[in-house]
Amino acid sequence: MIKHVEFSRDAEKDLRKLPEHIVRKLLLWVNLVSKLGLENARKTPSFHDEPLRGKRKGQRSIRLNKAYRAIYVVRKEEIEFVLIEEVNKHEY
Repeated sequence: MIKHVEFSRDAEKDLRKLPEHIVRKLLLWVNLVSKLGLENARKTPSFHDEPLRGKRKGQRSIRLNKAYRAIYVVRKEEIEFVLIEEVNKHEY
């Protein structure tokens, strides 16, 4: 069960520019993953966890609100963990 979440350097930079309520929602998701595991956190409807397609195949996103998304991948090195690669404003 995957319960470890890390932020890429780019994601850490993104967090400094985001509104505080978006950061809080992302940290809520990180807390859910830490306590319940990734599989159970994916079942939380408010995050709309979904696989991405096209050039982002292999990545997943969660919705932080109507405009913002966090993009993550599951890494399998010595241990399995979630790496949040970026947090950005979604283009419609």
